[in-house]
Amino acid sequence: MNVSGLSLRDLEYVVAVAEEGHFGRAAERCAVSQPTLSVQVRKLEEALGLTLFERSNRRVLLTPSGQAVVRQARAVLAEARALLLLAREGAGRGLRGRLVLAAIQTLGPYLFPRVLRGLRQAFPHLALSLSEGRTADILDALREGRTDAALISLPIPESGLTVVPLFDEPFLLACPAEHAFASGEPPRPGDLAGPDLLLLDEGNCLRDQAVAACGAGPASGRHATSLETLRSMVAAGAGYTLLPALAAPPGPDPAGLTICRRFAPDGPSRTIALAWRASDPRADGLAELAAFFRQHAPHATLPRGQPEETGSRRGAGAIAV
Repeated sequence: MNVSGLSLRDLEYVVAVAEEGHFGRAAERCAVSQPTLSVQVRKLEEALGLTLFERSNRRVLLTPSGQAVVRQARAVLAEARALLLLAREGAGRGLRGRLVLAAIQTLGPYLFPRVLRGLRQAFPHLALSLSEGRTADILDALREGRTDAALISLPIPESGLTVVPLFDEPFLLACPAEHAFASGEPPRPGDLAGPDLLLLDEGNCLRDQAVAACGAGPASGRHATSLETLRSMVAAGAGYTLLPALAAPPGPDPAGLTICRRFAPDGPSRTIALAWRASDPRADGLAELAAFFRQHAPHATLPRGQPEETGSRRGAGAIAV
């Protein structure tokens, strides 16, 4: 194996072909001729001793070896971009340039609109790109360099990340206005296990947290694909559910169909954290971003056991996992 003549550009060619599924479109994207791109991809295959693509007249498919190489190529390119960014920023403070920020889909739609204006003011030189997804997909993107930082719910199984707990977000009970849970003493999570408990589909961390909080079996309740669908099902009288506080309506339901109630003291909650690759050279700037979310997230309380911090380094106290 001889890789001495390979370059980052060759890795970009391979990633482009994988993502476009077509050598011609990949060449256009990389601003080179198709023969040039094809020759360099073939040289990379020969240097590695691997066949990366199944080629036909109609489509291009990654081989299993190609999938592994593309994952590693993305990570290498992400580290190279971080190196260039470090060189441009020098010793300057603050985040600059492009940053891809992901959030779990039960948080992003409700948090981002409330903090975007403040984010632009606090980080005026930051070109922010936002995305949402499930925890597993976000962590894959973070590890492969397709995402720079992520707002996730703890705990997470991932290693090689710096994780800063930001705030605890309480869960509320959303139930039909005529339901027995809509009045009387504050509900207890253990009372909710039953056939009327509405849950998100499997693979969503909020579903697992709701099941654990209510002591329900994993097959309990009826399922939906999003929080908005769950809210609509509650309004239609189909059952009740747990909503994160940020996802709850800001005021009374105008139609009077849904009631959102707090649980008794020490009710269930989830801890939201900001995570990034431990190798990212922008650690100080990302710590400032964590401090911003810790300070500006509405309905937020500090994570249990986390003391209130003051000064410019409120994002300190990161956990390496």
